[in-house]
Amino acid sequence: MVIGGMMKRNETQVDYPLILILMALFFFSLFVVYSASGQYQTDDSLYFVKRQVIWYIIGFTVMAIVAYFDYELLEKWALPLYLVGIGLLILVHFFGTFKNGSQRWISFGLFELQPSEFVKVFLVLLLSVFLNKLGERNLSFIESIPITLKMVVFTMIPFFLILVQPDLGSALVIGAVLITLMVVSNISYKMILLIISSAAGLLAFLVYLHNHFFDIFIKIIKPHQLERIYGWLSPESFASSYGYQLTQSLLGIGSGQMTGWGFNQGHQVQSGRIPEVHTDFIFAVIGEEFGFVGASILISLYFLLIYRMIIIALRANTLFGVYIIAGAIGLISFQVFQNIAMTIGLMPITGLALPFISYGGSALLTNMIAIGLVLSVNIRSKNYMFSNHQTV
Repeated sequence: MVIGGMMKRNETQVDYPLILILMALFFFSLFVVYSASGQYQTDDSLYFVKRQVIWYIIGFTVMAIVAYFDYELLEKWALPLYLVGIGLLILVHFFGTFKNGSQRWISFGLFELQPSEFVKVFLVLLLSVFLNKLGERNLSFIESIPITLKMVVFTMIPFFLILVQPDLGSALVIGAVLITLMVVSNISYKMILLIISSAAGLLAFLVYLHNHFFDIFIKIIKPHQLERIYGWLSPESFASSYGYQLTQSLLGIGSGQMTGWGFNQGHQVQSGRIPEVHTDFIFAVIGEEFGFVGASILISLYFLLIYRMIIIALRANTLFGVYIIAGAIGLISFQVFQNIAMTIGLMPITGLALPFISYGGSALLTNMIAIGLVLSVNIRSKNYMFSNHQTV
């Protein structure tokens, strides 16, 4: 909390560097989406680009609305929003559109909505409310048990509802949000280590079941998920089946070397050898056509984006605001890491978009809402003179 001091007039509360970074990502996205759409035979070469522009216009509009809405009022709306999100996930289970082996979308005719994307933000808000009520006092291990159980239960409900769609990528993001907020909270580090160790132990147990009780293992892990794991661990052995997408991605990114083949000149990309290249595998376009230099520029933009968000968190006046920004950082950072890592073979392939770059609406809107919340915190952060503690 802010303690004492005289309030100093703010020159401006809009973080223009953050907006400029988003604009850079916007133009980066248009170039890459245009190049990625070259493999699709359509009468309009700008088909995907036009729609990406529309989604970005909607995204910036939603971001501005969220930014100028007082985020502190969301404390009372966090639980209702979360319940709406859970209701939509249940609705998807019964009436969702089925495609590409998953049932994740609700069709509205002209467009489709992916509720799991919005649930990520709703969960950030709800967990932030829980942690905000704890105040600033560090909790012991015993004191951490009730709040930890509460957070885990409210996280596992959407986690499993999303996992059965199946959508492993979004489920992992849900888990990443939980861990991120626990790490920056006042919960005992012993409790955090226990949660992480439990997750690692569960993974080890699944490996044990695979090696010794495969008939039980196959009831837990879906066949298509197991195929993706095989394709990830040994893409060369399954280059014509499970590992095809990863193998082609590695060939494309590897051939890009330092500066790439040039805009719209990637052989793997333009020949259509990499499926879903305009969405999940769009980093392969960057690696092949813009090389190490292009990939480094993009990753640098992400680092700058996260840096600006951290700066805003450090000058926030409320714990609620700090937790919201921390959740947004965890949300975006994990998606960036997972998407890039899966295209270069460091992580299993999941259906996660590259934030602000991949073609699509729901994921972009979710990330724009997250940035809007960060800006809302920034706009309402006051600077104080002669104060020992300017932020929480």
